[in-house]
Amino acid sequence: MSNAKRPTKEITLLGRSYMIACDTGEEAKLDRAARYLDRAMNGINAQSGTLGSERVTLIAALNITHELLEALDEHRASEANLNRLNDRLEQALAKTRQP
Repeated sequence: MSNAKRPTKEITLLGRSYMIACDTGEEAKLDRAARYLDRAMNGINAQSGTLGSERVTLIAALNITHELLEALDEHRASEANLNRLNDRLEQALAKTRQP
């Protein structure tokens, strides 16, 4: 294993800067993720300014995880529907090939 340090990139969350390890070429993805998380955290913070940053981070993480799981469920359902449609199409095509 290499002892070389991974490059780091600065991101800002709730007005605080953090240095995050980031593979070369992945900076734009990290920026996008950080902006998304920062917006989520700022929204939660604006709704309840009395929460500490740790609690805001936890709630944002749970909300984003919920969004991800909902999107994955929708994707799986769409794939299942597409597979059923493909099966029906294959069956219809098979019937047209029969003499």
